[in-house]
Amino acid sequence: MDRTATRGVAAMPSDAQFAALTEQFRPELLAHCYRILGSIHDAEDLVQETYMRAWRAFGGFEGRSSVRRWLYKIATMACLTALQTRSRRPLPSGLGAPEDDHRVAVAPREPSAGWLQPAPDSLFGLGTLDPAAIVAGRTGVRLAFIAALQLLSARQRAVLTLRDVLGFRTAEVAEILDTTIAAVDSALRRARARLAEAGPVEDGLTEPDEGTMRTLLDGYVDAFTRADPDALVNLLRLDVELEMPPTPTWFTGRRAVVGFLADRVLRRGLWRLTPTRANGQPAFVVHRHAGDGRYEPYGVQVLTLVGSHIARITAFNDPSLVPTFGRTPTPTPTSTPAP
Repeated sequence: MDRTATRGVAAMPSDAQFAALTEQFRPELLAHCYRILGSIHDAEDLVQETYMRAWRAFGGFEGRSSVRRWLYKIATMACLTALQTRSRRPLPSGLGAPEDDHRVAVAPREPSAGWLQPAPDSLFGLGTLDPAAIVAGRTGVRLAFIAALQLLSARQRAVLTLRDVLGFRTAEVAEILDTTIAAVDSALRRARARLAEAGPVEDGLTEPDEGTMRTLLDGYVDAFTRADPDALVNLLRLDVELEMPPTPTWFTGRRAVVGFLADRVLRRGLWRLTPTRANGQPAFVVHRHAGDGRYEPYGVQVLTLVGSHIARITAFNDPSLVPTFGRTPTPTPTSTPAP
């Protein structure tokens, strides 16, 4: 990389000079803040704050580290400060045991709770990288990994992501966090042990090839559109899981998941699913029939695929997430939903 892209200058730069030195790092800084915070909305705010702080402080930047590492220091400390007044963002599976009977009473929605949010691949630049970089980038933002990070303390999250995801040396992490090498090593050991206790999180390493994936996703959309639960059976793993934040109740097992969808979700013409990508995984922007000839934003579904089947459906039923995934056109209804 050009030395001018990684070293600063003491004088206050112009807008163009500052952008040339720093803008290339914005997508990876956004991914970093998202890993620590668990919220794409909060991450976007903190990255914006990072760039404002960097602009104001650039006159005192002496070039003793790269611009990239300097920006990571500002972003990481901003995230840690923000987390002093915010709780962790779990998924329902991080709060309690699943249900294996779809007939159980479903807990009331808790929209005020701080739930983990999905993040569109496009914000991290995953669609513009070479294939090897795409695979590496996806591993660091996969939904199971982000959820597992929420089990760690804020500082442990920062240490683990800086060291294991981004590959900073231990001494560099210590400098970023204004701490000692021994403290970094200790936090890293505890973080790795806690993640190991939580179980495997790299659940996307056996995703199907492109053709199989397309067939699987097309079948899923068709089953939802036609409200055909029987068509879902062959698409789902026997141990498939379904969770639906902000609803705390979640389900495990194909019988429970299909039964719940059949009884309480699927109605012909009720749903429109638009393909997208989130957290390095296949996803859908979801619109629901509004009853007056329109479809309104409803949320985002993220699928975890293992082999040739769907292993997990994470349905984020939060309309505020839809704009984050771009200007998805509201589908035109083709039929009136069945009662």
